[in-house]
Amino acid sequence: MTTRPSVTPLTRGESLAPAFARAKWLPLIRAGLLLFPWIMVSPATVRADESRPLPHIVVFLSDDHTWRDSSVYGSPDIATPNMARLAAAGLTFDNAFVASPSCAPSRAALLTGMYPASNEAEANHSRPRADIRKLPAYLQEVGYEVVSFGKVGHYRQTPDYGFDVARHFTYHDDVAVDEAIKWLRERKSDKPLCLFVGTNWPHVPWPQDTNGIDPDTLVVPPNHVDTVVSRQWRARYVAAIQTMDRELGNVYDAAREVLGDDVFFLHTSDHGAQWPFGKWNLYDDGIRTPLIVSWPGHIEANTRTQAMVSWIDILPTLLEIVGSEPEESVDGKSFLPVLTGEATSHRQEIFTTHSGDGNFNVFPIRAVVTEDGWKYIRNLHPEFLYSSHVTKNVSDNSYWSSWVEAAEREELARALVWKYQHRVAEELYHTGSDSYEQTNLIEQPEHQERLAELRLKLDRWIEQTGDQQRVFGEPQLRPTNDEP
Repeated sequence: MTTRPSVTPLTRGESLAPAFARAKWLPLIRAGLLLFPWIMVSPATVRADESRPLPHIVVFLSDDHTWRDSSVYGSPDIATPNMARLAAAGLTFDNAFVASPSCAPSRAALLTGMYPASNEAEANHSRPRADIRKLPAYLQEVGYEVVSFGKVGHYRQTPDYGFDVARHFTYHDDVAVDEAIKWLRERKSDKPLCLFVGTNWPHVPWPQDTNGIDPDTLVVPPNHVDTVVSRQWRARYVAAIQTMDRELGNVYDAAREVLGDDVFFLHTSDHGAQWPFGKWNLYDDGIRTPLIVSWPGHIEANTRTQAMVSWIDILPTLLEIVGSEPEESVDGKSFLPVLTGEATSHRQEIFTTHSGDGNFNVFPIRAVVTEDGWKYIRNLHPEFLYSSHVTKNVSDNSYWSSWVEAAEREELARALVWKYQHRVAEELYHTGSDSYEQTNLIEQPEHQERLAELRLKLDRWIEQTGDQQRVFGEPQLRPTNDEP
């Protein structure tokens, strides 16, 4: 796979011209409606060129998949052949980030194009404001049938987003992918289709059957404690990834078979896995996500990009493709120029938030990540003890007790367990040289100018988004005599 050079897009000028024309004239059309309200404009009227069909769109969402746990992103022991097949057909993003590393806020950001503080879906299990226009409504306006199978919104919240069809969205309803394919094969409508398919894998509970994976052969990440029990659970996690990858391949094949070549196919995950330092954290294992997009004739195959993009950018990107545009309240911006090769950069910084779930995890965090690899994390209440499903819900994470036991004997294990539950007020990392964010540079004199710059960026963003930095739930305070 090659990194895309700065090249002129192969077909954008011809095949996407109607979309750009619609985007150009849409504000004038809307202004005309304000001046002449008796003029009714249907979705078909908004389109500049009815002779050119809109592309079908398929979005396959995985659940809790850490970006680096895939052969596409460099894993030496986790083969994901269908992710690799999609990557060979399209563009792989090496710097894609979610807006928040828990399910409900992340998916709300995707479907509104807005930061959690903007759409008010901040804590896990929360919902965006009902008055906010969601992605299905935008696409329906220009003639799409918008359909959801599986975990697309946060489980039972999915119908609230306004899909034409929303099915199999309950917790670990593992028939959703097969049912989506069956529905697609039986579909009769001639409308352009936007199909969201959300697998529950590799969300916990991970499968008991590990498909013969030998735990002893697995590579344990340096931010994990290497125990026998932890390796056994990692084998189960890898088996869940294999299931996800197989489902991705099935949906990809069905989409091409039924819908033909003009399919915009996007695969990504809502955030990282339920491991320490992953989900519910603003380290890269929590917020950085796989993102692979194919669109024959428009996106050059077998390429990679270093452009930084956020999940809030997906909505405006899809709207630009179909010739629509988002409302001014949307925080995201289209990365279509990156997809077509017209641009190699998109954002200079990414902002992310975490507000916990009000129960297992009560620990608000904010962060900014820069294009040159710096990350500044602000733990809003370092006096709180960091807890999560990992430390409290041991039925799904029984390996944690083996980490705690190892911490009583081994210095490295003790340091990792301590760091997970005891956060300092500020953290500064250079992820280019410290991928697992093990060395906090916050006190280093040579980085104080950079630190001041990042503090200011985060302060301004918090003010711009109206982030109240709320605490959801009752926190657990750190003991006053707590020492490593």
